[in-house]
Amino acid sequence: MKIFNNRILDEEGRTLILRGVNLGGGSKNPFGPPGWGLTAESLKIRENASFVGRPFPIEEAESHFERLSRAGLTFLRLVVTWEALEHSGPGQYDEAYLAYLRKILLEAEKKGLSVFIDPHQDVWSRWTGGDGAPAWTLEKIGIDLDLTDAAGAALTRQRYGEFHKSAAHPEGDPFPRMMWPGNYNRYAAATMFSLFFGGRAFAPGLDIEGENAQDWLQERYIAAFRHCYRRLKNCAALAGWGIMNEPHYGFIGCRDLQTAENPMVPLGLRPSPWACMQAASGYPVNVPVYRLGRPTQWETFNPRGVSIFKEGFACPWKRAGVWTDSDGEARLLKPDHFSACENRPADFLGGFLKPFIRRFIERMKEANENCFFFIEGLPQGMHPTWEKDDPPNVVNAYHWYDGFSLFTKSFRPWFNIRPDNAKIILGKKKVRDYFAECLAEGVAWTREHMGNIPCLLGEFGLPFDMNKRSAFTSGNYSIHEEALSMYYDAVDANLLHSTLWNYTADNTNEAGDGWNDEDLSIFSEGKERAAAGWKRPYPMATAGELLSIEWDYRRGVFRCRFRADGAIAAPTIIYLPAEQFGEAPRIEFVPLNEAPRFEYRAGEERLYVWNEGRSGEMEIVFHRTPQKSVP
Repeated sequence: MKIFNNRILDEEGRTLILRGVNLGGGSKNPFGPPGWGLTAESLKIRENASFVGRPFPIEEAESHFERLSRAGLTFLRLVVTWEALEHSGPGQYDEAYLAYLRKILLEAEKKGLSVFIDPHQDVWSRWTGGDGAPAWTLEKIGIDLDLTDAAGAALTRQRYGEFHKSAAHPEGDPFPRMMWPGNYNRYAAATMFSLFFGGRAFAPGLDIEGENAQDWLQERYIAAFRHCYRRLKNCAALAGWGIMNEPHYGFIGCRDLQTAENPMVPLGLRPSPWACMQAASGYPVNVPVYRLGRPTQWETFNPRGVSIFKEGFACPWKRAGVWTDSDGEARLLKPDHFSACENRPADFLGGFLKPFIRRFIERMKEANENCFFFIEGLPQGMHPTWEKDDPPNVVNAYHWYDGFSLFTKSFRPWFNIRPDNAKIILGKKKVRDYFAECLAEGVAWTREHMGNIPCLLGEFGLPFDMNKRSAFTSGNYSIHEEALSMYYDAVDANLLHSTLWNYTADNTNEAGDGWNDEDLSIFSEGKERAAAGWKRPYPMATAGELLSIEWDYRRGVFRCRFRADGAIAAPTIIYLPAEQFGEAPRIEFVPLNEAPRFEYRAGEERLYVWNEGRSGEMEIVFHRTPQKSVP
């Protein structure tokens, strides 16, 4: 592949649309039975964790890749965590897992699939409420991983029941819906991100093995993925690398540590950074619980007064002079400590994230200078800039979710709420336009501030357990199909490359994806779910410049418009799912008197169209076969 302006081209010069899935949600945990990663026992597995078998056992790879290939999902974002590579200790790489990954890529190659590896994390690690980094990254700064929940430094699904028992719920209250992102604002994750990206600026005296914490952590991270690349670089299926999934600023940029700025979730506990620091060091503090935009009650962080730091260690921010308890009482000394760097307002995107991205790319290019890199900004949708003198072969791989449906676990095609201004959107057309507008904002930023590099929607998706899990018993996924169809309509309207979140091979109705009670997998218990929503036609390779695509899944009409390039001998390839178009779809060309040579190969579910020296604008219209229908 190569990049030309904002297009990705193949070796024949055809414009590609890269479409696939994230593989997969289960890869955030070590390999084990479905649901095992949700248990407190799983957090005891540290040095001996094994991710061999993630995303699926190698003997199952052929069947899963065959299913994805036939569905036209030929570009895969493969989830690989730092922990999976280096769980045993710094520099101790899991060669068995790397050998397994190599086998996975070889199986993908056999099915004609391309893969880019996603160095995945959510809220830093499994011990801070998510996944990603090895346990020893926290232990190196003295954190006792068995005490983070007790002190309010993290909210983990695995230990939630232990700390939230009541008479009504003797086993612990049900885990709050979509509360895990709140860990970005809690002490453990926020501290690790602050040290990883800004240790030199905000904790200059904190060293790990003779290096500043920032340099040490970044070097271990980059070295792990560079070692992985060396093991995999000659695999033909490997198309590129991500840098880090949904990086976060931690405390960097916080103007006042006494204020909970930019909370990641609108509801639930909203601790200030200062409250988090006190609680982590053993001081009980009261924290507000928000409902409907205001505090409605208070909860005590760390009622037992335990410190999460092992003997001989202390809070890095206490050591940096941000606060003190020299007289037996915690006192904040520098509430604006993270607000500025080098006498300028702290700019996380430009001053901390982008230098790390450049460093990662430069080091990885030592293994392969022609590699593609898929960079990300913040989870809230803010992106870094990219200039002409920045590394080439870069794609802006931003994320987007329908926040209203994700947090409420419900979907109404005619109703939505904007998260930025709480404005209500009524009417199906307006909701569809709103989705397209959200994705267009990322495209516009990329065009104006990133040199118009290509864009890929790296994550989007839908909870399948919405509407009180009713589809699990009824088998009716029509509302899921409609939601996914509307999301893909927005993708098509912006001509985006995309990887849907997600495909979890061992998803079950009971355990979902096996991580934080999420259930977004399009595959569950051996079956596809809501396939009519994501198994849809699109131009895989266009012999020219793609102008527009539109799929009306209810009427069964697909339109593809492009400007043909007569110099390209290879055919345009359009994916047409058999469930929609059967063995003999009705095909029309506009203009009719200039219909090119074409061939529909039903076994491949693909249409081939040859320009044969012709140039100019062309439109192809496809109609669903009459006997087919959509619920």
